[in-house]
Parts: sequence; C-alpha cells; structure tokens
Amino acid sequence: MKFGRRTPLISVVVPVYDVEAYLPEALDSLLAQTYPALEVVVVDDGSTDGSGAIADAYAARDPRVRVVHTENRGLGAARNEGLRHVTGELLAFADSDDVVPPDAYAVLHRQLRRTGADFVTGSVARWDGTTLTELPWMRRLHKHRAAEVVEGHPELLGDVFAWNKLFRRAFWENAGLSWPEGIRYEDQPTTTAAYVRARLFGVVPDVVYHWRVRYDGSSITQQRSSLDDLRDRWTTKRMSLATVTGFGSDKVTRVFVDRVLAGDLHRYFIEIPGCSDEWWDLLVAGVREFWGSRSLVHSGLPPVHRLTGWLVQMGRREDATAVMEYVARLGGPVPQVRTPAGPRLDVPVIDPASVDPAALALRDFEVRA
Repeated sequence: MKFGRRTPLISVVVPVYDVEAYLPEALDSLLAQTYPALEVVVVDDGSTDGSGAIADAYAARDPRVRVVHTENRGLGAARNEGLRHVTGELLAFADSDDVVPPDAYAVLHRQLRRTGADFVTGSVARWDGTTLTELPWMRRLHKHRAAEVVEGHPELLGDVFAWNKLFRRAFWENAGLSWPEGIRYEDQPTTTAAYVRARLFGVVPDVVYHWRVRYDGSSITQQRSSLDDLRDRWTTKRMSLATVTGFGSDKVTRVFVDRVLAGDLHRYFIEIPGCSDEWWDLLVAGVREFWGSRSLVHSGLPPVHRLTGWLVQMGRREDATAVMEYVARLGGPVPQVRTPAGPRLDVPVIDPASVDPAALALRDFEVRA
C-alpha cells in the first residue's frame, strides 16, 4: 500500500499476553483510525490463551496487521521485538487491553507536522467499559496545544506513558531509546529519556488514549503490595532520576524529584497497614534514598501523604499505619485545624508535638474555608 509523501506510515506496536477478552476491541480501535497510513505490529508474547489466534485472524483479513509470535519475555521485550519489525517513519505503542479513539493518530500527527517536534504527547482518559474519565492531572499537563522543551515544562515528565505518544522513528533510533526488559514500570525510564533528549516535543490537549480499568487483579498496577513490584518501582525511579540529573538542570531535577518522582507514592502508602517487615524496610530504604536529603514534606503529594512520607522516612511504622488506617476509615477529607503557627492537618491518631511542623503544615491553596 502506497501513500503520498505527506502521509508517513505510522507503525503501532501492540504487545499481547493472555488478553483474549480485550484484544478484538483494541485491534478494532486501531484499524478504525482516521489516519490512513497505518501498520499494526502485534507481538504475541507467548500467550497461553487464544490471543495469538485472534491476532492471526486479524492479520489474515487485514494487510495492515502483522503478527510476531515469541516466547514469553515480558512487556518491555515484546515492545522491543515489535520495533525490530516496523517499517514506518513514525512509531506508536498501544497496550492490548486498551482502546485508541478514532482520531488519535491524526491529531498527534497534525501537531508533529506543525511543530517539527521529535514526538508528541496527548491526554488520557480512564475507561471502565462504559464511562470515560479524563485524568485531572493529565488534563492539567496537557492544557494547551504547544511545542515545548523539557526545561520549559519539566512537570510533563510526569506523563510517563508509552501509549499516548507519537514518535519520529529517526529520533527514537538516534536517541538510542528502547524499553527496559525484565522489569515492571518500564515506561518511565524510556519516556524520561525521550523528554530530555528531544530537541522539541509537542503537546495536545486532546484525549488520545482510553486506558482500561481492570478489576481482576491481573494488571501490573494492581500488585503494589508485592516485594517484586516495589523493587521494580525503585529501580525504574533510580534509572529515571539518573537520566534527569545527567541532563544537568537544577530546575528540572528539583521538579522531577518533588512533583514527578514522588507522584505515585500515595499508592504505596495505602499498602502500609498489614505489609510485611521486608516490604516496610524496602519502602523506608527507598524513601530515604530518594528524599532523605530533601524531605517529602516539600513534595507535591497531598498533605496527608506528605505526613505519611515523613513518618516513613523517620521509620515510624506504627504511626504511618495508624494514619493510613485513619484515612481509610474517614472516607473523606482529613480534618484541618487553625493554630497560632498556621493551619495544619488534624490527625488524632498521632501526637502532633512529635511531628515536624512542616509535615503537618498546609499550603494556602489546601486550606478549606
């Protein structure tokens, strides 16, 4: 199939592993793209269900689909294998249990062409099969249609996803990008490197990806209470931070540590009650490694999680557990109190006199009337 010079081929790499219930919807969404020049490279990563056969059936009836069958090696390896088979000038990635809205690649390509950027990124909505909810923080990061450099918009490093972006293949290869293998959370090290190595990257406010909510416990992001998960998370944070510090901008590093690197810690803090001793020790070690010299009280976390982060750093397991259990029981906003020193959190399960005032303090925009 041939296209005009102004219509470069987009190669979409789709890693697949045991997703027979979701794969048809994912592939249908890709083949329904309004962007005309598309190839879909499906990598069947040793699936034990009918996923490989489903992919083969799509390839048999649509020449835009090609399938590569491999032994099971994990998501990063499957994506890298797919990259060895692409032929397009432009690259995209889609997970096999999600959906890409029809105009996504047309929108991303339009901004890529307009700006001359090395890649373009768009917003994301969570999808439960019926309802779409745009992630508020993604909406904020993608507020304007723009062309950026990382020093001008370092918070965008928090958009770590692989699948809401369109890359120039020449940039990808010249920048030496690939996905880490044998580890979870492989998106962040690679996307971080893309941001800091790009001459320019584009931003669009459009939702270009529908990220499926899965409730069956099989999603990687639903396994945070495991030691392997936490080890991998610290490893990918370490890799990403090394890339950012190597870039050499104090501003970018500060924003990255405070607002990006700390961004998902609250999801781990809620696992503190009932966690194993080994998991707790690993959590403490990681918090001290990354924020020991610059406490999480300076981070962009919500107030109660800044407090919890401080308690973790101090090794106060019982108090951190009590705070997280209290928040779970509360089911709503944590109370606040005004004091002569200023407004602060009011958490009755710990003695405020035993806590650094900065760990309880509220910022002006956090104070409720």
